[in-house]
Amino acid sequence: MRATHKNVLLALALSPLLALSILAAEPGAPYPNAAVVSDQKAGSLLVYNIYSSSSTEFNELNTRISLTNVNQLAQAYVHLFFVDGASCGVADSFLCLTPNQTVAFLMSDVDPGVTGYLVALAVDERTGCPISFNYLIGDEFCKLPSGHFGNLLAEAFAAQYDGAAECDGNSPTATLWFDGTGRPGSYNHLPRTLAADNIADRPTGNSTLLVVNRIGGNLSFAAATVNKLFGILYDDAEHGYSFSLEAGTCQVRTELTNTTPRLTPRFETIIPAGRSGWLKLYTTDTTGGLLGAVFNYHPETGSVANAFNGGHNLHKLTFNDANAGTVNAPNLSVPVFPPTC
Repeated sequence: MRATHKNVLLALALSPLLALSILAAEPGAPYPNAAVVSDQKAGSLLVYNIYSSSSTEFNELNTRISLTNVNQLAQAYVHLFFVDGASCGVADSFLCLTPNQTVAFLMSDVDPGVTGYLVALAVDERTGCPISFNYLIGDEFCKLPSGHFGNLLAEAFAAQYDGAAECDGNSPTATLWFDGTGRPGSYNHLPRTLAADNIADRPTGNSTLLVVNRIGGNLSFAAATVNKLFGILYDDAEHGYSFSLEAGTCQVRTELTNTTPRLTPRFETIIPAGRSGWLKLYTTDTTGGLLGAVFNYHPETGSVANAFNGGHNLHKLTFNDANAGTVNAPNLSVPVFPPTC
């Protein structure tokens, strides 16, 4: 009998969680659960940094979301939270995937006319409590109303505990702790400092869209707001110029122009025609963290050699390790009830 078949039979005879670890084994060393949040690994919680769609012009303005269960035996029960980037209001639903299944759907069919971000959380099939199920991956292709578009991978947080979070289904909410301690409900740390590289110049037709999400709050009611961000824009001669962004929303979406963010000198003076730059930004908030993306749009990609379109997730430079292991650690609360699929 082949080794894989032996593993399958052995896994079926063992506890469900141990079975998952055996059946999900692949050649090579497993990606460590303690590794920081990344769009290159699988996790128990995924964040899609931005989605948008139109209820009328869905051919031009839309987002395709994909989600995959890479586990070879166990079904995935996923609680989806659709966060409105302007009001911070949350709508939710469930998605269930069989082993090795992938699904894709359009946001115009699910949450039309809304721009925000999406959280996908693995939960227990009976109680709806968050569980350790580090087998979810995903990506999205987003066409935004501003003309920007690009393909982004979902940011994955691995659960760093065994079994279920500190939750038995009798409480209406559960708390996820982004402190990497291994206690029940613990996930990888949230980023605190983000960076965007290769910001193109505006005078030659480029438009850079910056998207920043504040991860936190209580998704039973509303996501936490970004409030204040501090940033530094660098030109290609290593000179830095500081700025601040302030918003009472949970998602900041801003095109980098001479007026936003406010800079001295102005943006087009710091990055003139034919030059480029980069920026970093961080939050002083110790109870949450940041994720985000950056897009570049140029209308003449077919006729200008150095004109490109696309987007990518923001780079993570530091993570928020404040108050790890305490009730003041970075966290996110989610509603708990059994999956409906």
